Amino acid sequence: MSQEVFLSVVIPVFNEEESLPPLCEKLHAVLDGLDKEYEVIFVDDGSTDRSFEVMRELRDVYPAIRAVRFRRNYRKAAALATGFSEARGKVIITMDADLQDDPEEIPRLLGKLEEGCDLVSGWKKKRHDPLSKTLPSRLFNKVTSMVAGIRLHDFNCGLKAYRREVCEDALPYLYGELYRFLPAIAHWAGYRVEEMPVQHHPRRFGYSKFGTKRLLNGFLDLMTITFVVRFMTTPMHVFGTLGLFSTLAGSAVCAYVALLRFEFGNIQNRHPLLLMGVLLVIVGIQFFSTGLLGDMMASMNQRGGKTPRIADRI
Repeated sequence: MSQEVFLSVVIPVFNEEESLPPLCEKLHAVLDGLDKEYEVIFVDDGSTDRSFEVMRELRDVYPAIRAVRFRRNYRKAAALATGFSEARGKVIITMDADLQDDPEEIPRLLGKLEEGCDLVSGWKKKRHDPLSKTLPSRLFNKVTSMVAGIRLHDFNCGLKAYRREVCEDALPYLYGELYRFLPAIAHWAGYRVEEMPVQHHPRRFGYSKFGTKRLLNGFLDLMTITFVVRFMTTPMHVFGTLGLFSTLAGSAVCAYVALLRFEFGNIQNRHPLLLMGVLLVIVGIQFFSTGLLGDMMASMNQRGGKTPRIADRI
């Protein structure tokens, strides 16, 4: 295994050839001032411009640079997962390559980690993006914050600092577009997550690779990560609750129809209502069955899976 360093900076790149030289210049000026061993890992996510060639040229100027390139575009989650796997640092910082994240925030992020945090998430308090990005982002962040049970203003900020073990635990969930939920995943795993306002700059080159359509995808991903992470070991809590409500509602409807039959000798043409009641009971039983099967699978996985991570010993 390669020699461990103190800090790894992981930067996903997709068609950012113009941004890379000024980013490297400013980034290395900041990192050199830390007086600690560091590395900068660029992950070229299938760029179609000269981004990787620029990285190769910058490698001759800045020896701390390492770079990997995908054969095609696999999106940001895959780039982060590869960066985490390649990183040798005890601390890992992620940032975007478009110059909107400020490298000068890195010492402040490290200071926050030294206070006892496990993950520090940046908050672009003053954003330099169009309303088509900021308004959907605010809605997404509010809903995600409520569901996750952790109050953060900006889940989407690319500038974050992690202790290495947080990244290792998050790797199984880095697919699709689930990278934006890394603070929630860490929070659910018991890590201490905090937020810090960071400087945000207008985009100087190129254009944003993310559109407003990611709002819907974000909410769908939120449902996915909630089930996969929070209820992976307790599926009956979800399906059992749904089954209980469905069965009780169906039973109440069927009891009402039975009361009509008892009082009037017929069900007063409530046949659709009767069918709905029977359907609700059947659906409720199916929910219970699904939850039971899920619990059985979770039990098998728990017996053969990893044990909880120990935070400390005395």
